[in-house]
Amino acid sequence: MSRSRIPGAFGALAVATLALTACQAPPEAPGSTDAAGAGSDYLACMVANSGNIQDRSFNQAVFESLEAAQDEYGVEMRETVSQSQADYETNLETMVGEGCDYIVTVGWELADATRASAEANPDITYSTVDEVVEGPNVASIVHDTAQAAFLAGYLAAGVSQTGVVGTFGGGNQPPVTVFMDGFAAGVEQYNTAKGASVRVVGWDPKTQQGSFTDDFTNTNAAQTTAQGLISQGADIIMPVAAQAGEGAAAAALAAGDVGIIWVDSDGYELLGEEYRPLLVTTVEKRMEPAILGVIGSDIDGTFEPGNSVGTLGNDGVGLSSFHDWDSKIPAELKAEVEDLKAKIVAGEIVVESPSSPTGAN
Repeated sequence: MSRSRIPGAFGALAVATLALTACQAPPEAPGSTDAAGAGSDYLACMVANSGNIQDRSFNQAVFESLEAAQDEYGVEMRETVSQSQADYETNLETMVGEGCDYIVTVGWELADATRASAEANPDITYSTVDEVVEGPNVASIVHDTAQAAFLAGYLAAGVSQTGVVGTFGGGNQPPVTVFMDGFAAGVEQYNTAKGASVRVVGWDPKTQQGSFTDDFTNTNAAQTTAQGLISQGADIIMPVAAQAGEGAAAAALAAGDVGIIWVDSDGYELLGEEYRPLLVTTVEKRMEPAILGVIGSDIDGTFEPGNSVGTLGNDGVGLSSFHDWDSKIPAELKAEVEDLKAKIVAGEIVVESPSSPTGAN
């Protein structure tokens, strides 16, 4: 079978997704009733990196996954938010002191603190989201969002009326730029397939440089950044900036005729109703199955450490519904996106990014 590496022009993008699809899939929640109701004395805890729990992004997705574990297994839950790097170790110590049986940390910044806490507390089960931490009591949860963002980039290029699309991030860090790399690669694929010349503003995958707010909570900074992209002609924008990204939605609403592609969790369900008509789709990290799987296996005594990588193939990443945009997207374009998804799953197309998760087993 021949395989296409997308896009070949991005010489710096060197980590092949194909290698990741062979890694351990996100664990599935046990289907038996053995664990149901067995977790009444089990305490599942969460340490978030920054912002707040209701961040319309991955903190909220993890929190809602623990809520799902409450429903599924009857566990108790605790959560805390880190305001700065100085809080990471302290918050983990607090959760250990609370008697947590399971602690999930959110964000690659907490990797070192998670590793130290896991080593010091071998009887507690840990997960970390967006980074790989090795250990006999650790299950890391990472996502190759470049794959799903590739589909979003192709889609954005196909619906753009100006021939310019944009993206920006909250910080120049791997869990952010992996989205941006995939998005740019999808636009390049569209240009190649259609002989088009849609431009991406806000990110250059060759230099790995672009537009960043350096903050995941400041909606004003995100609004200003989005306005800058709109002034360059972008009519579809993908903010990768957690709750700060709402500023991009505000800029799009003010501009008119600008669509938004959200990330992490379905923005249509999380953002204000006034923004719903702007939401083209969301590049989702589907965390709940992995977290439920870890907690369920810990409760029933079958927990195994390791690293799970969410991909299109195991449904760990994907695009949300098109919601209000469904009627605006041509059937032919929808079919092309589905065909690209199938080719990525089959390994015929390999989406590459230096920020794709590595070290999985």
